[in-house]
Parts: sequence; structure tokens; C-alpha cells
Amino acid sequence: MDIPSLIDSLHPLEIKVLTAFGATPGSVLETEQLAAATALEPSQLSMAIEWLLAKSLLVVDKETVTPIVSLTPVGQEYYEKQAPIERVLAAAREVTTNGQRLTIQDLQAKEGLDPSDVSKAVGRLKKEGVLLIVQGGCIESTGRASQTAETVRTLLRQLHGESRELQSFQESERQVIQDYAIKRGNAKEPFRVDDRVTRSFKLSPTGVTAAEHLATQGIAEEVSQLSPELLKDGSWRTKRFRKYTISLRAPRIGTGKKHPYREFLDTVKTKLVSMGFREMRGTLVETEFWNMDALFMPQFHPARDIHDVYFVKEPTHATKIAEPFLSRVTKAHQDGGRTGSTGWGYRFDGERAKRLVLRSQGTAVSARTLASSPAVPGKFFSIARCFRYDQVDATHATDFFQVEGIVLGHDINFRTLLGLLNLFAREVAQAKEVKFLPAYFPFTEPSVEMHVRHPRLGWMELGGAGLFRPEVTLPLGVTVPVIAWGLGLDRMAMVALGIHDIRELFTDNLELIRTTKGLF
Repeated sequence: MDIPSLIDSLHPLEIKVLTAFGATPGSVLETEQLAAATALEPSQLSMAIEWLLAKSLLVVDKETVTPIVSLTPVGQEYYEKQAPIERVLAAAREVTTNGQRLTIQDLQAKEGLDPSDVSKAVGRLKKEGVLLIVQGGCIESTGRASQTAETVRTLLRQLHGESRELQSFQESERQVIQDYAIKRGNAKEPFRVDDRVTRSFKLSPTGVTAAEHLATQGIAEEVSQLSPELLKDGSWRTKRFRKYTISLRAPRIGTGKKHPYREFLDTVKTKLVSMGFREMRGTLVETEFWNMDALFMPQFHPARDIHDVYFVKEPTHATKIAEPFLSRVTKAHQDGGRTGSTGWGYRFDGERAKRLVLRSQGTAVSARTLASSPAVPGKFFSIARCFRYDQVDATHATDFFQVEGIVLGHDINFRTLLGLLNLFAREVAQAKEVKFLPAYFPFTEPSVEMHVRHPRLGWMELGGAGLFRPEVTLPLGVTVPVIAWGLGLDRMAMVALGIHDIRELFTDNLELIRTTKGLF
């Protein structure tokens, strides 16, 4: 190899790193030692090392990955107060001592904890035999100590203000750390485990030769351009001029680009408007009345449980519900009213109907539109942000966009609905395969679910649709047939954009945003 030519091609940062090795031939140096020897910034040292590795002048001697444990902001809060498992245990012991009763709901209200925190703490304490779930769903303390609660408190004290290697803890403590460490989709945990990578390097045979050459010949001062001063005094003869490689690719220019998902949403809106649909709008905070009651969803329906809907903490209720809709919907639920139905046969709770929730389905926007005396015939759509308590994974999120639509008219039927759904799947989601399956929803009959095939994830449900029941339309003042659908736009975007994880729709990864192919 032509060593002088190789030396001429080196960047000054690379020369500094080689020189550090040249001072101690055959040595193995870690990153920290190289940083001290070269006095380079971490980013400069990292670049120089990667360049030398690519040129085979440097090789990795050893790489060590050490898990490091530290407290998250949530952990700092638990240190200053108490962890959920400690608070649950203390509350259970208190009521057991006083002979009182404590349910899961009482515990959540008393301690102000999230349902997930309470569920995890109760499950752990029950498994340890510290708590019992007795008749009526009440919690009782057995009087035993909780090893987990004690270990969590010990770890919070040890990690307060510092970080430690995971292996420095005992096996039982390591298990608790792993159980309560933040993970993807669950960031509300007290511990964080990060991998600290330590690498040591040594020179390759070619690198040794290059370092020896540098030590023998010395290093001339490098300049990037020829100046009049260098020509005038002739000092250019002793200078080292930086080499320019014209074969290198030009740097990529990061031009402005609309986010692929934002572009997708705009495209959906444009297509629907071009088809003659009018846009509906609604608020993110809704009453249970418009979110559920007006849709003939009974107040004992499991979807109204806190595990599906987010309740607003303050204020908790709206002041009133517009009439005559409250009275009509109340009658429809209790005995069917004038809808020809027998209703659900229970006593409707008007106060519960005022309860404020985060909108869980775009159909709430459709209900309000039907109550506003819409034009007949008419076509309406809404791109609605919805919120549901769910386990986050590749196809589920706790907040999502739903494209909601209704078409009302004297000649509307189920075949009209299937034709529109098929059009949406192929035009909006760019799906190649579509299928429909029978479904049940409290507010539509007949009902159907639409599924499309994702090229990687397989068959995936996009949402439900159907004909609104008379128990929905008549109390809202609509006497003609109405077809309705609520489709998951996020999942449609995954198919259209070729994305395999729903979380990537909201990524701040600029490289992914730049390389994701849009619809145009």
C-alpha cells in the first residue's frame, strides 16, 4: 500500500487519533483514553474512529455492554412520595384495621391513581399473599409484609441522585427493576435501564505502519486553500494541503416536505369533498349523552367502563343536555318511546348522561349532525380524533383518527353502504383485498366490519358500519334511512403508506419522514 498517499488522504482528526496510538505502539486504548490523549470533542472523536474503522486502519479489540439503572422523573416522584404499590398496601392495611370496606373503585378515588397502576399493584400484592379479594370485590390486607414494596423503596433510596450498574444489585432486586422499568408503550415506570457501550481499539497492521510513518516524518501543518500570503513568503512549500476527492457524492439537501401522514389526511379530506360530502366538526370533550346515549348504547354497556373511555377530571359534568333530545332518548332507552322498539328496559340516568368524557368514537359527531336538521338527501363526513384506553402495540394506539360518515336519503340501503366502503378501502387505503364480516353495534342494524389485507401484518380490521336503528334516528328528528361508518384512518394510512407500526405515523424521526413514500 502507498502509505504516503494514504497519509495525504487522512483528515486532521484521523491523524490525531493515529498519533495517539503511535505514542504507545501495539497498545489497546478505550474511548475515554483516546478522548484524553487527543483532546477531541466526543462527536469529533466518534467521527474519526468511524472513518479509521472504515479505512481498516483501526479495529475493535473488545466491546462491552453494561446495563445501567437510573431513576426516571416518575421514580423521583415515587422517592419523594410513595410508589403505587406502597400506597395501595397502606390503604388496604388502614381499612382492614378499622374494619371498613375498600373496593378497587374506592381505592382509585381515594389515592388518585391510574387504573393501570392500581391493577398492577393489586395483582402483585395478591400474588404475594399480602392482599385478598373478598366478596363484593373488596380488598383486605392479610397482615403480611410485601417483599416487592420493600424492594421498590430500597431501590428508590439507592438510585436517588445516581445511577448504578444492573449487575451490582442482587437477583431479587434485578427482577423488580426489570418489572418496573420503562418499556416501549409503557413509559410511566420508576426505573430506566440503558446500555452503556464501552469499546477498546487497536491499530491494524496497516494502521501501525501509518502511525510509524507519521511519527518518523512528522506532521506538516495542513491548509485548505492557497492564499496570497503563502505565495508571497514561499511558506506554501512547507505546508500540507488538504486533498479533495471529487468522486464523493454531494451532501444531501434536506428540502422541506409535508409529513406523510398529514398528506394522507389531507388527501382523504380532498377525495371525500370531491365526492360531494360535507365536513362535520365536533369537540374532543363530549358528554356521555352524545358519545353513547344518543347512539342507543345502554348505560350498562361494557364499552362505557373506564377501561375503554377516558373521563374528564374537572369539570366532571356538563350543565345540561339539549331538549327535546334528552327526553326522547330517555324514552327510547326505557321503553322504546315512539320508535316501535321495546327499548332496553331500565331506568335511564339523566345525570350520568351529562358526564364528560374524551370522545371515544367519531359517531358522536354524526349524532350531533343528525340532531341539527341536516339536508335530505345529504352526505357528511368527519375526520375525528378519538381516545380509548388500550394496550399500545403495532396496530393499536390510545388516540387515533377515525373517518366518520353518514349518508341519509329516502333511497339509501345496505347495498349503498357496501359500495361506499369498498370504494374507501381501494381509493383511500389503496387496499388490494377487501372483505366484509357480520358484526354487532348497539346503534346499527344490520352491521358489518370491513377488513383489508396489509402486505406484512395480514388481515386487519378498519372499522364498523351499518344502518342506524330507528332508536337512534327518530329521537334526533330524522325519519329517513341513514347509513353510517367509522373507519380507522391510522390503519388505512399504514396500508397506503407501507408502514408496519402505527406508532411510526407520529414519529419525529426525520430520516423516516424523508424516506416514507407519500401518495403522490
